[in-house]
Amino acid sequence: MSRGAGVAESSDDHSASSEEKDCPSPNLETSKDSKSGEDSRSESSSESESDNETPKPEKTIEEWEGKELPTDHFNSEFNEIQSHCEHCNAENKHNELVTPRLLSRGQFLLKVDTEGTYQCMETGLIFEVNRKVDIKYCVLSWSKYADLVVKPWVVGGPLFDVKCDPTCLTSIHFPHSLCLGHCDANMMFKVLHVKSTGASLEYTVDRSATHVKWHVSSLSPVGPVIQSEETVFHHGAVILYKAIDHNPSLSFRVYIATNNESFIKDISKSVKHSSKKFMKIDKPPVCQKLLQNGKKYRLISEPEAEITPEEIEFVDGSLLKLKSYSEVYLEQPVEFKLLLVEMDSEEIVWKAKLRECDWVQHDQNPNISKSSTSGNRRRKMSSSLPDEVVYDKRMKQIDTSDGVKTKTLLTDTQLINLAEKLGKEWVKIAIANLKLKISDIDAILEKKEDVTINKFRMLKKWQEKEQSNATAQNLWNCLKNVSSVEVQDVLKGFLQET
Repeated sequence: MSRGAGVAESSDDHSASSEEKDCPSPNLETSKDSKSGEDSRSESSSESESDNETPKPEKTIEEWEGKELPTDHFNSEFNEIQSHCEHCNAENKHNELVTPRLLSRGQFLLKVDTEGTYQCMETGLIFEVNRKVDIKYCVLSWSKYADLVVKPWVVGGPLFDVKCDPTCLTSIHFPHSLCLGHCDANMMFKVLHVKSTGASLEYTVDRSATHVKWHVSSLSPVGPVIQSEETVFHHGAVILYKAIDHNPSLSFRVYIATNNESFIKDISKSVKHSSKKFMKIDKPPVCQKLLQNGKKYRLISEPEAEITPEEIEFVDGSLLKLKSYSEVYLEQPVEFKLLLVEMDSEEIVWKAKLRECDWVQHDQNPNISKSSTSGNRRRKMSSSLPDEVVYDKRMKQIDTSDGVKTKTLLTDTQLINLAEKLGKEWVKIAIANLKLKISDIDAILEKKEDVTINKFRMLKKWQEKEQSNATAQNLWNCLKNVSSVEVQDVLKGFLQET
């Protein structure tokens, strides 16, 4: 198998969280080790759309409803943000899908036993390995490395830090957030490789509708960048957060994002460190129409709400530390519809209906909890220990033998918080992990309630079955093998609260 010409760097050069280290100096070089046949282009892509000089008349919500989108997109649940695009379907069918283990500080650990091609179900990364290997990796923020992305190059997908024995890893396929159906022939991909000596642009060896393939030269922060002579089309997502306070009014943050895990992680971090407390609203996030830089979009609400700003010019903000958002404010807590509309075409890009059950009983779910703060303190005190040792030690401290901590029963608030994080596989979890009967699930589904309430009732059924054993420790024992990172985080929070 072909290898990069450079000597692989030691993974010790980077800490477990590369974001905690200083950014290498912006010494940008173009690697010529593995050219893929793509011709270099130096001109940046021009703005494809100009603003309309004559504003179009406002449409009522009834008129917008005439542009209905397929209902299955809005009734589905998503564990992760995925793209639904006619140009980007059914790629990489022959990869073995694997679920990594979640470590501390947002890192993943993937243990591979034999040669093959493996796709991570959490991040979309694809690894080609030539023998047994343990791979540790995490998503990084592009904003820290903004000075290294020099025009005409722009961000093309998430940034990752991957650590393992580089002789075992022949190539990595990075997920990208672009639709190539419109400008595939005139788009050039490379990967930005951030090393201790500086940064370089390295050639890719292949690309698909969803991924960019790169031969491993050494291991350190790396992610796809692009330049294009034509308009760039992004797969987009709309992410909602509600402010938690004691006022009867409703206040939401609405983020319009590229479907880029680095970008989405930045949004989550920004909300978590806000002076206000927020909860994430679980609605299908995927935009049903591609987003374009420079295009203008409008948020519309029924009943009418205060929306600031109402009109948004979309730009890929991956390199920006501060992410832009719109605030949606209603004086009274009522159900309402929210739509994102492209102003030029007047087409609906995304829509959702927000109901009272989406935000009730969540006042105890702040973006920064006492348990997570104390957990951070414990991690800092144990920073010299390996991640697995720290986590196992914490679990032993929680699982005491005197029966005091483990007999604390779970509350309805905790169960609704967990229900919010369970994905579309909740029925399988109910039967396989919680040992409920299919008749129990049928009885819940017959009520035709909101899906989060269905999942909450499923957990209540488990609680009724377990009675005095319906503890955080028992629920952890049942669900510790569930792959969802968000579910694992909630369960660990329950254990720390006991």
